[in-house]
Amino acid sequence: MLTMPAWDLRALLTTLFALYVAGVAIFIILDNRSPQSTFAWLFLLVSLPVVGLLVYIFFGRSWHAFSGRSLSQQIVGSELNQALMPLMARHAAIMQRIAKEKPESYNRNLLNLIANNSGSILTEFNQVEVLQDAHAMYPRLLEDLRRAQSSIHLEFYIWTNDEFTQQVKDVLIERAQAGVRVHALYDAFTGRAMGKAYRNELLAGGVDIRPYLAHKRLRSLHNIQYRNHRKITVIDGKIGYVGGMNLDKEQLSGPKGFSAWRDTHLRIHGEAALALQASFVVSWHNSTLEKLTDSVYFPIDEIRREVTEFTPVQIAQSGPDSQWSGLRQLYFFLIMAANRSIRIQSPFFIPDESISEALKSAALAGVDVRMIFQPRGGSYQLPYRAAYTYYAAMARAGARIFLYQNDTYFHPKTINIDGAICSVGSANMDIRSFSINYEINAVIYDQDIAGELARDFVADLEHCTEFSLQEYENAGIWRRFADSLYRLASPIL
Repeated sequence: MLTMPAWDLRALLTTLFALYVAGVAIFIILDNRSPQSTFAWLFLLVSLPVVGLLVYIFFGRSWHAFSGRSLSQQIVGSELNQALMPLMARHAAIMQRIAKEKPESYNRNLLNLIANNSGSILTEFNQVEVLQDAHAMYPRLLEDLRRAQSSIHLEFYIWTNDEFTQQVKDVLIERAQAGVRVHALYDAFTGRAMGKAYRNELLAGGVDIRPYLAHKRLRSLHNIQYRNHRKITVIDGKIGYVGGMNLDKEQLSGPKGFSAWRDTHLRIHGEAALALQASFVVSWHNSTLEKLTDSVYFPIDEIRREVTEFTPVQIAQSGPDSQWSGLRQLYFFLIMAANRSIRIQSPFFIPDESISEALKSAALAGVDVRMIFQPRGGSYQLPYRAAYTYYAAMARAGARIFLYQNDTYFHPKTINIDGAICSVGSANMDIRSFSINYEINAVIYDQDIAGELARDFVADLEHCTEFSLQEYENAGIWRRFADSLYRLASPIL
């Protein structure tokens, strides 16, 4: 039996390891991360080849360095441009109208930023309704679904099988059998909670329901971390829903350890529904390779006959394969554009360095920065504990942090600047929403809507206690050390 000399085996292993290190270095360097991140990944991959490689595949891999092109376009495709051309052609005119009729909400650079980094259409005629909590949103949604005449499109991160979603299923099947075109997308990972039997009933009833990015060419291990965190509904191309609420009875009764759920969603009747429709159509095509570009999905003329209120709205979105980090740029610009006040609501607070510095800069400049967050979770605590280290940094700069203490899980995702421009959507104030998830927000240029959200913020403060930097620093070094250890996982929380 032939055996390899020990020195030959060592030489082979050394050569293989050298090739591995060289290959790893090339891939990581081509990813063009920050120097700190690049060296951190190189150290992990070289020092722990097997463990490091698994961690990188699941949590560190960027589509940009490996795909050679964007697999899931986040901007409106060329075939949609023609359908939406009447809106796109009015961008400059709508900006001028905002400057004239809503000067307090006018920010030319912000309007152009969202148009350029998200391919977002600036819409003019909208009726915007703020829906606080599922007890307000769910009945409204069911009512609109029952009235659908031509199409229903749904895209949700979490879609369970429970008493409420059984009602949703029945309505969707009834409308589909009445001739309404019903398409639905769910996150391929979390959407499994609805169960195979539930999905089969929908399919048998005429509802075309698919997992997001389900096409076989898009499946691979590293895609697991890229979640479709969007929560949108579009009915007849005229009524759109967007915000933080999923389809899940927990949003009525509360998750484990809580008795209720606090959230914010928008119902928009108007042109912004067309922008949500365009987003869904792109998502559907990327998931199924099927096109939904018929004119019936984009009833611009009908909307203009039905809606005359001037409420400018832009739909901003982003994903791990976007050319630009659209929502990170949106939040950064909003924070830096504030002159008087910043009001933020989010269950999580794991900001990246740019957002963290923007908030601290605003507070140090004298802007009244107030933020409400969820201090604990039901099943796991890691991201909530890591957030305390960021609270401390914000408090040192003069920002005020409030923690929701009611026996209610706090889940809104809103930002309100100077009580004049606001954003409501699916994006949390965390790195996952900025870089890893597919997210979508509505930006509203209207003092009345922003004022309503500001009043809701004040009402929420009644259920909060303010974070005390002194109390946190006096809590003991081991508490702060544990929180700092949790913070090390921030990039994937």
